[in-house]
Amino acid sequence: MSKRDELIVKYAADIKDKFGETPDMDLLTKVAIGLGPAIYNLDASKVSGSDDKELETVKNNFLIKKLGLSDSSDLMSAINAVIDRYGKSNKNKHRAVIYYMLAKHFGKESIYN
Repeated sequence: MSKRDELIVKYAADIKDKFGETPDMDLLTKVAIGLGPAIYNLDASKVSGSDDKELETVKNNFLIKKLGLSDSSDLMSAINAVIDRYGKSNKNKHRAVIYYMLAKHFGKESIYN
């Protein structure tokens, strides 16, 4: 099993354990591939839920640039909802899982097709 496949299995377990959902493995794989080498970097592969600058980066670089959403207060509300469901005290919030959950939340899975 490749390192990427190992990470995707870990992400799938998080989605199942933390969100109580069965992950769409095809979408999850595409999100992980879309993140490129960032998934292998310990710092870049995680999202700090308490760092406002980090959350703005998720909003601007993923929701607005990647998913093509318009800037509104709904974006930050969605990010915070995902962070809350993931568990604020959980220090290992994987970027791929957060991006996956946000893509599902906004119905933008087609971006990865």
